[in-house]
Amino acid sequence: MLDSLQDGLRSAFKTLRGQGRLTESNMREGLKMVENALLEADVSYSVVKDFMDGVAEKAVGQDVLKSLRPEQQLVGIVQEELIKILGGDIDTSLHLKPDVTVLMMCGLQGAGKTTTCGKLARLIGTEGKKALLVAADLQRPAAVEQLHIVGNSVGAPVYSEEGATDPIAVCRNAVKHARDNEIDVVILDTAGRLAIDEELMEQLKTIDRQLDPDQAFLVVDGMTGQDAVNSAKAFNDALELNGVIMTKLDGDARGGALLSVKQVTGVPIKFIGVSEHMDGLEPFHPDRMASRILGMGDILSMFEIAQREFDQEEVQKTQERLQKGQFTLDDFRKQLQQIARPGLMQKMLGLMPGMGELTKMMQGSDHEKEMRRLGGMIDSMTADERNNPKLIDNSRRQRIAKGSGVSPQEVNALLQQFDSMATMMKGMAGGGVGGAMDMMRKLRSGELMDPTGKVKKQKQSTGKRMSSKDVQNQKKLKKKLKKRRR
Repeated sequence: MLDSLQDGLRSAFKTLRGQGRLTESNMREGLKMVENALLEADVSYSVVKDFMDGVAEKAVGQDVLKSLRPEQQLVGIVQEELIKILGGDIDTSLHLKPDVTVLMMCGLQGAGKTTTCGKLARLIGTEGKKALLVAADLQRPAAVEQLHIVGNSVGAPVYSEEGATDPIAVCRNAVKHARDNEIDVVILDTAGRLAIDEELMEQLKTIDRQLDPDQAFLVVDGMTGQDAVNSAKAFNDALELNGVIMTKLDGDARGGALLSVKQVTGVPIKFIGVSEHMDGLEPFHPDRMASRILGMGDILSMFEIAQREFDQEEVQKTQERLQKGQFTLDDFRKQLQQIARPGLMQKMLGLMPGMGELTKMMQGSDHEKEMRRLGGMIDSMTADERNNPKLIDNSRRQRIAKGSGVSPQEVNALLQQFDSMATMMKGMAGGGVGGAMDMMRKLRSGELMDPTGKVKKQKQSTGKRMSSKDVQNQKKLKKKLKKRRR
């Protein structure tokens, strides 16, 4: 998700990190790289300007430049500003009423509106509520049939009227049908167009005026960049939208629309589409998205997915072992096996801090084959090595690589990923959501991660680092001692 933007920001932070000493001059050079990364991601120029003004004002202050890790402080400042332009504290609740709640969905053709209606119905179903999909798109050929297919795939009933020509009558009758059949939520799949026109807007205004839906959502294609922002503005002028649902963020979306829509239109993003699967709709959280963009992962979202998708009995056993300070490569393999389903592994790894590169490597790969490869490496280790991977030195690494038919570098990569997962899971062990939030706090403060997105290993030594002058004096002293011994 948003790979190009992530790579651009990571390069900017890496450049600053490589400076011997940060000054106002090279800090501004780094900020210019941040600005270029945003512009290349097709973020609106006015949004970029406001964003960079806010970052620069804080980043070139003396408190930052004189701090021990100014580049880490810059990461924190950029994160704060990202959260702000993404919408700050957004209420993603649908505010369902005791009576029937009517949700109106609108958008241009090709944005994924009909599929998103099904995803939303499924999401509502996970909350113990029943949703009715309404085929009110009578313009596009096969739109009614498509909605029936979508509804069937998520187990949601679909209301349609054969031969109907009046979408407003269909919507009105559907709401009555929902009340008569004790259905909680009505989702209106309204007509779309290839482009915004007067006839479309007039039809939507009439539905909005006569049915008075509780909330109106616009579905936009996140891959269309500023066109998505412009259409959001036009729809909001006509309907006063309650929120935007942005789709296709798992594709080649550069991030421009995501970062621009709230600032330009004033309409918050409420949900995002993150896969083609019917479970690929998530409530939008600006703070979590900012962490993803900066390569810090999204511990809370990963925790919520794990709660839904994982074998909770196995999770409990793992937590008990973690609380005892135990997390082995066998545990690591079990965790990976639980997420080795199509789409789920990449989603989970993409939410883990420091796993961005591994996620890219796995795109388009055979997950079953990948699991066999990882399993082969772990099976080539002794029981002692699996229980205590710190025993694996260079000679053992060579033996494991030879035994599993991979390179020593691949064994090393496996051990690095194990370290990352172990660090994260130990921080979460026994803490539930609270533990996950504590991990998020540490990630934001830089306690667990450097600006490149890699999880840091905790240093054992607390001694002060010697200056170069002290090192030279120590060398001279050693030479004198050697001469005396002779």
